[in-house]
Amino acid sequence: MSAGPVAQPTASADAPDLGLLLVPPPPRTGWRQVPARVAAMCVVELQKLRHDRTEVYTRAIQPALWLLIFGETFTRLKAIPTGGIPYLDYLAPGIIAQSAMFVAIFYGIMIIWERDSGVLTKLLVTPTPRAALVTGKAFAAGVKAVIQAVVVVLLAALLGVAMTWNPLRLLGVVVVVVLGSAFFSCLSMTIAGIVLTRDRLMGIGQAITMPLFFGSNALYPVDLMPGWLQAISLANPLSYQVDALRGLLIGTPSHLPLDFGVLTLATALGITSASALLGRLAR
Repeated sequence: MSAGPVAQPTASADAPDLGLLLVPPPPRTGWRQVPARVAAMCVVELQKLRHDRTEVYTRAIQPALWLLIFGETFTRLKAIPTGGIPYLDYLAPGIIAQSAMFVAIFYGIMIIWERDSGVLTKLLVTPTPRAALVTGKAFAAGVKAVIQAVVVVLLAALLGVAMTWNPLRLLGVVVVVVLGSAFFSCLSMTIAGIVLTRDRLMGIGQAITMPLFFGSNALYPVDLMPGWLQAISLANPLSYQVDALRGLLIGTPSHLPLDFGVLTLATALGITSASALLGRLAR
């Protein structure tokens, strides 16, 4: 007597699907890959700040001194015409922009250190586009600058600076600080790709920070500058950052569409130039 056909076991409808454990999900492709890589690089950069917070504390000293000493003194002197606005109020947005620039302008030193330690070479052999690497680092510098800006805003509020607390305007301040810092960090990485050494970058960074600061409207109105310095101020992205911050924080007349447009264009150009020179660092 022959046995009947053996029934094959069938998968239960309630059995879990193990396909995802055996076959990896398809990788992100095209435009979906770039935002994920940018976010990952930004998180990696901010992890360094979580392990060492002394950078935040030490960098808060200089803007505090500017507000407490320079701001208070010139408020009493009334030597700089600011259109009826107390000089300390006029100065505070400029110091926010200055502190953000100082955070970002030496960012190229970090990337040279990564080159010397071999980290940059490992990053460049990954599928991450170079533009995503640069953008992640640039916006990480922007987040650090926002933390710095919060410190300056709180200190200015304690000193009696009349600032807005409108959430939309404060959100605009965050965007302005991030864009400005992203540009200056990309400028620093571009210089790093040209000079290739930390010593040269440090010298160039120190040589351009003060001209960028004093060649902007951070400390005094553009109308007080000589003609040649006014021309430099028009080409200085820091001037547009300060103009936007003043308009958003203390309500002075500003050119917000122009300011945001210039900062966005400058950041895009900075990312492009830094990405083009990134491979030169790893040679």
